Amino acid sequence: MNIWDEHLELPVISLPEVDLTDPEVLRDPFTVYGRAREAAPLARLLIPGLGPVWALTRHDGARAMLGDARFALTADSFMRPPVPDDCLPYMRTMSEMSGPEHARLRKLAAPAFTPRRAAEFRPRIDAIVGALLDDLPAHAEGGQVDLLRHFARPLPMDVICTLAGIPEQDRPRWREWGATVAAGAGGDFARAIPGIIAGAKAAVAAARAEPDASGGVLADLARAQGEDGAEDGDRLSDTEIVTMVWHLVLAGQTPTNLIANAVAALLSHPGQLTAVRADPALMPAAVEELIRWCGPALLAIPRHARQDVELYGATVPEGAKVTALIAAANRDPRVFADPDRLDVTRAPGAGHLGFAHGPHFCLGASLARVQTQAAITALLRRFPGLALAAPIDELRAPDPGTRRLTALPVTL
Repeated sequence: MNIWDEHLELPVISLPEVDLTDPEVLRDPFTVYGRAREAAPLARLLIPGLGPVWALTRHDGARAMLGDARFALTADSFMRPPVPDDCLPYMRTMSEMSGPEHARLRKLAAPAFTPRRAAEFRPRIDAIVGALLDDLPAHAEGGQVDLLRHFARPLPMDVICTLAGIPEQDRPRWREWGATVAAGAGGDFARAIPGIIAGAKAAVAAARAEPDASGGVLADLARAQGEDGAEDGDRLSDTEIVTMVWHLVLAGQTPTNLIANAVAALLSHPGQLTAVRADPALMPAAVEELIRWCGPALLAIPRHARQDVELYGATVPEGAKVTALIAAANRDPRVFADPDRLDVTRAPGAGHLGFAHGPHFCLGASLARVQTQAAITALLRRFPGLALAAPIDELRAPDPGTRRLTALPVTL
């Protein structure tokens, strides 16, 4: 008996279906996805433009699928925008690779993204956070300021610019690119890519010339190009390291929605806010709980079945798209006690799937965690009277795949 059927007395015959255009899904995906989870461990999602997608609804099945080599991320898993021909060599990131090719690049890049390196970078993140908080009062209008626009959105790109050694005079342009990337696919997104690639090339050239100047992640990646930077002479090519920067820009916007969601959640739960304020040492565990409870990822990026696979008695055919309902798995009562309750004092247990799992576990997870911890800690300390200035339900974007806000107006 395997993970796919060990919790079922009978195989799944009738799968629950979830139409991602259903207004109820757009309004409250947690409730709808939760119903699907309790109906069966496997569901079918109806997604415009993609057709039916198989979905693992429960924590154990979702975790197993994300680590199963029979389900692969490919270029078809992503919506790739049209770009000029000279940008094409840099568009295929590690996310689209699998097997030895993926493992090789991840091994070379991983030392730059360890928890230790993220912790060492914390003072520089604290300085970036502090500068953004210094500017917040100047952005207030009518006694309110939009934390998403003026804090959560610029922070990740400011961190990336520091990591990549982007000159100060170029950073406003990179902020604009970051906001465009965070907004998702579209014409503006496609138009931003050539500038990002050109900027990445310049940053890589500077890091290669003076690898100790920035002391950040890009310097670590540049060292991996050196003869002594990798085992057996293996090293990142020029194209690979520029692609890494593009990947960092693309994936590095995650803290934008995570920080905004987390701040909104705390301000909506006074008891939890009080607990975090009273004991700053709770912050690392609190961030893990916030990722579980309101992290931005509601669905995993779809994988493709490499062969026919039996899941809970149903046959997923070769080539079919398969995803994990992260929002449902992270609130699975089989794994988390009282899962719909936000509890910043929750004891460590089974890990959430907010950063996925397996070979494609988010490489920048440690950096995202440190950014989020630094941002919330400093924000709550700087503005003890911080409060929401609008009902949170009115601020959520109708998006079945990403938990995000359209704005986060607060009074300081």
